[in-house]
Amino acid sequence: MKGYQVTFITPQGRRHGRQTVHDWLLGVCREVGVQGVTTVVAAEGIGRNGRLHAAHFFELADQPVEVVVALTPEQCDALFRRLEAEQANLFYVRTEVEFGVVGAPPPG
Repeated sequence: MKGYQVTFITPQGRRHGRQTVHDWLLGVCREVGVQGVTTVVAAEGIGRNGRLHAAHFFELADQPVEVVVALTPEQCDALFRRLEAEQANLFYVRTEVEFGVVGAPPPG
């Protein structure tokens, strides 16, 4: 299947309403019908402001989190319409990809 891989990068402690941004994104992806979403916690990164973001011994809120999404073009359009409507202000990378499932389904 042809579609997109979209990676959103945000500090772990950043919030959208009452939820962390990465938790909120997972919910939004589910609402638009996306079935392939993974959250990855990174050790450190440089943000769009040029500042180093990293996990600190006493504070993890600044640690970078990636939310990686595999979606169809229709799901991608729906997701970005929702993010625009919510004024999410998120950094993202969108790449055209081919994705699918290979092999036998898991037992049970």
